[in-house]
Amino acid sequence: MTGLGAVFRPQLPPERLRDVARVADASGLDELWLWEDCFMEGGISAAAAALAWTERVRIGVGLLPVPLRNVALTAMEAATLHRMFPGRPVLAVGHGVQDWMGQVGARAESPVTLLREYLLALRALLRGERVTHSGRYVTLDDVALDWPPAGPAPVLAGATGPRSLRLTGEAADGTLLTASTSPDGVRHARRLIEEGRESAGRQADPHEVVVYLLAVTGPGAAERLHAELVAEGLQSVPDLGAAGDAGAVAEAVQRLAEAGADRVILQPTGDEPDPEGFVRFVAEEVRPLVP
Repeated sequence: MTGLGAVFRPQLPPERLRDVARVADASGLDELWLWEDCFMEGGISAAAAALAWTERVRIGVGLLPVPLRNVALTAMEAATLHRMFPGRPVLAVGHGVQDWMGQVGARAESPVTLLREYLLALRALLRGERVTHSGRYVTLDDVALDWPPAGPAPVLAGATGPRSLRLTGEAADGTLLTASTSPDGVRHARRLIEEGRESAGRQADPHEVVVYLLAVTGPGAAERLHAELVAEGLQSVPDLGAAGDAGAVAEAVQRLAEAGADRVILQPTGDEPDPEGFVRFVAEEVRPLVP
């Protein structure tokens, strides 16, 4: 079965999250994803609150920018969430938007090198290993978590470019793709991810691909989708997004799934007037139509 979720966009104030999370939980939504976009809302703090307010829905953070966060701190926070809410947190890390990283003095000269070192260290710490590493960006001296996760704690990585996509296959447990990824883009990403998995001898390890899909329903859906794509500079990219009723959105989800997506997370527009209604739409109308 293709996993299905929705995004709580950080254009909404943090105090709106509780109601949206509770609707997601009650409606049967598989996953609710949060963003740590600069300089809006903290990913870990929002995820902890959403997990505490709910009982069953998985809460994803896509993604935590690694230049902003020491890897030991990320490991501590991830392990705490996994121990308090087993099986429900889903954390992704990534380069972050380079302009934003520059604004806070954290821009890395080699983002790919940083992400590789970070992923290898983070996954080792979450496995309960004691880590000593002196790299270009990550330095750990005999570091181990006192309270590592009691079970598996997969780490996803966001990627767009070829080097980063190969790296996710090599060093992450899954890959997160943006809403600018068409079905053909998913196929291309899958090939690059598999190249990375093969180079690292990880073909036998599970590796899920999660894709955001811009989705709009209700009056003026097509116009609102077009406006969002124009605002993102994506209007010339074919086969992006979905507008219309549940059937139209489910068809777009299915195209991504057939291209290689394991989970599709529906992303509302930044001006979505009814985020609770959007979550109900995904859970109650789209979910029954997605195999």
